[in-house]
Amino acid sequence: MKIFVKAKPSSREEKVEKVDENNFVVSVKEPPEKDKANAAIRNALAVYFKTASARVKIVSGYSSRNKVVEIL
Repeated sequence: MKIFVKAKPSSREEKVEKVDENNFVVSVKEPPEKDKANAAIRNALAVYFKTASARVKIVSGYSSRNKVVEIL
C-alpha cells in the first residue's frame, strides 16, 4: 500500500494525522538532519499501522517534506 506523507520535523509532539484515504501528516520531534526525521517518520507510521518499522519504506522524497511511503 502506498501513501502520501507530509512531514513536519522538529515538532513539539509526535503524531500521525489522517487527512484522507491515502494522505497523512506526520509530525516528529527529530530534526531533519542525518536521516533522523525519516527514521522517526518510519517508526511513527509503523506504530500507527501496527507493523514493523522494517516494513515501512520511503519510496521517494528523502529530502523533501512530501514523501511517498510504501507499507508492506
